[in-house]
Amino acid sequence: MTKLFLLIGLPGSGKSTLAKQLVTQCPQRRLVSTDAIRGQLFGDEAIQGPWLLIWRETERQFQRAIATDSTVIYDATNAQRRHRREVITLARDIGFTHITGIWVKTPVWLCIARNQRRKRQVPEDVIFRMYRQLRDAPPSLEEGLDCLICYSGISQSTEIALTFSATTELEFI
Repeated sequence: MTKLFLLIGLPGSGKSTLAKQLVTQCPQRRLVSTDAIRGQLFGDEAIQGPWLLIWRETERQFQRAIATDSTVIYDATNAQRRHRREVITLARDIGFTHITGIWVKTPVWLCIARNQRRKRQVPEDVIFRMYRQLRDAPPSLEEGLDCLICYSGISQSTEIALTFSATTELEFI
């Protein structure tokens, strides 16, 4: 069973920190990060660049993971339902058999505070736009996920993504 963990959350929510912890726990997991892809393609993670180039590289990295039977952690905001569905469709088409969404549900005020301490800051209006997108169209199993985990991003253990075979939504408070 080839697994994909689809991270979902605002900039500053802790997605990348969680992704790195999950890879550290199990080095066989492969991290696919849109920020890292931007750095690789454009020389700087802050350069948004043409989405099609980023999408093609994401697809290529997914294909490599399938070829080596690797579990993937996909680190991107995935704030828009349409984008989540596109990733899920691509992952299924390539051969991922189990897709777990991990919604890093950090309060927007904390994301803003963390963002202000970053060297590479996301404009606040962009964070608030993504907040509204997630509020108005939250992740759900109907998007094609096999499992959905809501992760507080503040004090929870990172052991949430070891193995999940349930097809129900899970809420962690």
